[in-house]
Amino acid sequence: MKLNRTTLRSVEILKLISKKPEGITLDEICQVMEIPKTSAYDIVITLVETGMLDVVKGQKQTFRIGLTAYRIGVSYTNHLDVIGTIEPILKAFAREIGKTVFYGVLSGHEVVYLCKFEPENPIITTATVGTKNPVYCTSLGKAILAFTDEETREKVLGRITFRKKTEQTILTVDGLLMELEKVRAKGYSMDAREVEDHMECVGAPIYNQEGQVLGAISASSLYKPDEDYEMLGEMVRKKAEEVSRVLGYGIC
Repeated sequence: MKLNRTTLRSVEILKLISKKPEGITLDEICQVMEIPKTSAYDIVITLVETGMLDVVKGQKQTFRIGLTAYRIGVSYTNHLDVIGTIEPILKAFAREIGKTVFYGVLSGHEVVYLCKFEPENPIITTATVGTKNPVYCTSLGKAILAFTDEETREKVLGRITFRKKTEQTILTVDGLLMELEKVRAKGYSMDAREVEDHMECVGAPIYNQEGQVLGAISASSLYKPDEDYEMLGEMVRKKAEEVSRVLGYGIC
């Protein structure tokens, strides 16, 4: 796989500047990285414009890590804290219900799986940690979309390209909005064989201390016509509420 040189240089510049809290000049960047000043200048100015770097004006102009880069770092750290906190709860939940339990978050207009907890006798699932799936046909995605803020929901809806995965897949914005209304009424969502014909999943949102949707948890298993998925949905909803309380939701 061929890596983009400019992107690599951008990452290396960010790593270099992160070690210099007092700031670093363009000349110093060029000297340490052994790259032409014109190349470094174009990258640094782009990073400044995107908020990844800040400019400190003085006798010599220096550059420091910017607010955007800081927010990305904080977001990453927060997710690590969340995962460490919820891991034992969801591991036990997977064993209790005998199903695979996922924790996922919104990534653009998709859901990315950050955690996967399996029961003693797990089934094979195609979703693995780090993979992504569309929001419109996953229980995780529907749970997040139904309870997130309207601005975020509108942005996501505007970016979705619907693709048929099974005969049950929702294929229109109107159909998805109707589904989200049902999710809000019940407190949990369903992937009723919308991604894979043989899989059924239920999900519910996770909130942080400020009452914002962090992500969602889901329980997945092979589809069984006689299984009570409404009861499973209630179990997932209650477990999501428990996890949210552990993360500080509802604590004044």
